[in-house]
Amino acid sequence: MTNTTITLADDLTITRMGYGAMQLAGPGVFGPPKDRDQAIAVLREAVELGITHIDTSDFYGPTVVNELIKEALYPYPADLHLVTKVGARRGPEGSWDAALEPDDLKAQVHENLEHLGLDVLDVVNLRTAAREQLDDTSIARSFTALAELQQEGLIRHLGVSAVTMTQVREAQAIAPIVSIQNEYNLTRRDDDALVDYAAEHNIAFASFFPLGGFSPLQSETLSKVAARLDATPHQVALAWLLQRSATSVVIPGTSSVQHLRENVAARDLVLPADAVAELDGIG
Repeated sequence: MTNTTITLADDLTITRMGYGAMQLAGPGVFGPPKDRDQAIAVLREAVELGITHIDTSDFYGPTVVNELIKEALYPYPADLHLVTKVGARRGPEGSWDAALEPDDLKAQVHENLEHLGLDVLDVVNLRTAAREQLDDTSIARSFTALAELQQEGLIRHLGVSAVTMTQVREAQAIAPIVSIQNEYNLTRRDDDALVDYAAEHNIAFASFFPLGGFSPLQSETLSKVAARLDATPHQVALAWLLQRSATSVVIPGTSSVQHLRENVAARDLVLPADAVAELDGIG
């Protein structure tokens, strides 16, 4: 079994198997869930399964997911850490619009606090751009705004999302970061160097979209490995990510209790060296 938790700061130990709450909203991460009771049940089951790391944002819904989390879990368990993100707003038809001006970011932090029912946020990630639009545009003004809120005591820890190595280093020159959240999976490994950098600096690297992007041939390879290990392809893909580095964390999302249980079982799946080598060949 890989180590199941990671300590990122004296007051921040999280399970490496997290839960991404974005799928609890309606289609396109917009509007209310199809089944509100099921959404509440998934959140409560995540905590029952020992997950202490829930990824969320006020722009999921918008506000819908944070309000569900509060309804399901408040008052929160002492060891539960809610990791949120700011940097975007939703248009009336569900568009994802960048919102990176300092005053707007500060407003978003206060909105997350309100909708989660908190006085301080454990971790706030600055989302810089859509994942297909990454570049080295400076994030100094935006990140400094969050660092100021950290100094005011409204945020405990900071992170970054959808960033390049240049932007990570730019953020670190302003304030320490505990997390990097980028797209990374078996088939998309553009951030190999950033995964290694995070491990070297004890920064959590949270992979989003951990289960997508497979071609038919890649899926066939993954399925063959999974069959040998008596596991599902999704479980193998998640286990590969957890074994990728000592600070890799995963935040798979689902609106199904059964699917959640299947995902969480991946934390106990140890991939033998021959399986890792075969999976490494997919990328």
